[in-house]
Formats: sequence, C-alpha cells, structure tokens
Amino acid sequence: MIYKQERERAIETAFAAGDAIMRVYEQSFSVHYKKDASPLTDADISANALIVENMRKYFPEDGLVSEESEDDQSRLKSKRFWVVDPLDGTKEFVKHNGEFVVSIGLVEAGEVVLGVIYVPVKRKVYYAEKGGGAFVLTRDSGKAESIRVSERKDRLRLLISRSHPTNRTLSLIAENHSKIETIVEMGSALKGCMIAEGTFEAYYNFGRSMKWDTCAMDCIVREAGGILRRLDGKPIDYTEADLSNRGFFILNQKENCLQIPKPIKKA
Repeated sequence: MIYKQERERAIETAFAAGDAIMRVYEQSFSVHYKKDASPLTDADISANALIVENMRKYFPEDGLVSEESEDDQSRLKSKRFWVVDPLDGTKEFVKHNGEFVVSIGLVEAGEVVLGVIYVPVKRKVYYAEKGGGAFVLTRDSGKAESIRVSERKDRLRLLISRSHPTNRTLSLIAENHSKIETIVEMGSALKGCMIAEGTFEAYYNFGRSMKWDTCAMDCIVREAGGILRRLDGKPIDYTEADLSNRGFFILNQKENCLQIPKPIKKA
C-alpha cells in the first residue's frame, strides 16, 4: 500500500496514546473546562502531547492540526497534513461508558487518504487508506478483518449522539419514523466505525463538530463503501481555514438518505 509506513506509525501512535488514556481512566481524575464549556482531562493532554511528538518526529515535513494544540495553520501551507483528535468523546470518558476513541487522519492534496481510529476500552483499531479498503484489528490477537457497510435499504438502524442531542435530531426521527427500525445513542467517532462495519446504517449530526471529529472516520467510512457528507450533500473540505463542519451525515448508501428537517428558528 502507498501509505503503509504512515498507517503503521499512526496505529503504533494510537496504541500508545490509548494506553496513556487508560492509565488516567482507571484512576480518579479531575475534569477541567475549556472556554467553550467542553471538558478537558489529563488524558486529553497526555495523549495529545504523545501524538503530536510522534507524528512530528516521524513526518517532519507534514503539517498537523489537533484539537488540543493551537492551530499554527501549517496545514494550509503543506501538501499533506495530519488531523488529530487525541481523545474524541471526552464526555463519554468522564461518564466512564467506554465510548471514546483516538482519531488520526491524513489529508493529502485535499483528500483524506488515511484514517486510524483506536477504541482503547475494546483494544480495537479501525483503519483504512485510499483504495485499500477498511479493516478492524483486535490488538490482543493481531488479527485484521475487512469491514463493509451493510446492504440494508429499509428498517434502518439509526445512531444518534449520546452527549450532544438536538431538537433537530428529534424532528429527523419524527419525519422518517417509517424508515427507522432501531435508534441507539452512542458517543464519539465510534459511530462512524459502527456504520463502516455494518452494524448500523445512518447517523446525522446537526450540532457543533470539527474537522478532527470526522477526518479519520471519513476515510474509514468511504473505504468500507459508505458515504460521509455535509448536510448539503457536498464532501467536507479539510483544506478550509475554518475547522468547523456545520453538520454532516453518514450512510451505508446514498439511497438511504433521510428527509432532513429544516433548521429550527430561534424565537
């Protein structure tokens, strides 16, 4: 594969970051809050430091942007750059429900070409690279298996955010109830991995999300045969200076696109 070295280094780094996260998770820890009221723990900080150090050491010519580091905008000047969320699902981490991941993506010439998402509690890593398919590897066995989205076209299994519910999500469910069989709450980019491996078919995000929330997941979903798009149907542009996403959806196939409710106007 073209990105074999990058994939191996990213997985190795995700494992190390996951180990650092679990050391905090298994003890008592403090929770701080950033300016946007989102939680921050020692696990976020230590995982971020490890990932940034490793990727800059292994790939010094590449740009990098991470949730827990100041954006130096090196990505805007680089042919390729890494997009990192060292602990995606900090609210789930704080709740101790296990639904958090390490997310590392690589963008080259404007396209996401590599995605690695590690689930520390399950010791599983999902990964994909451009043109190579998507896989899940169990860390303890070292066995990798190919994954593929489901072929369902009705009775859809819908994922919704556990910690970021919106009234627009409730409207989505109400307007499409005849097409939906199951609704399950889940946190972090784990939702994209579940759709990629065929366990669920759909997820719609109407809240605030950032490029590091979707980058690695974007590649994994695509290589598993699914789609991840903005709410207007266009691909997410990771080369934008603006790091916010303004909503997105993930589907196993485009035929399952649900009726998207209009934004709810504020009084």
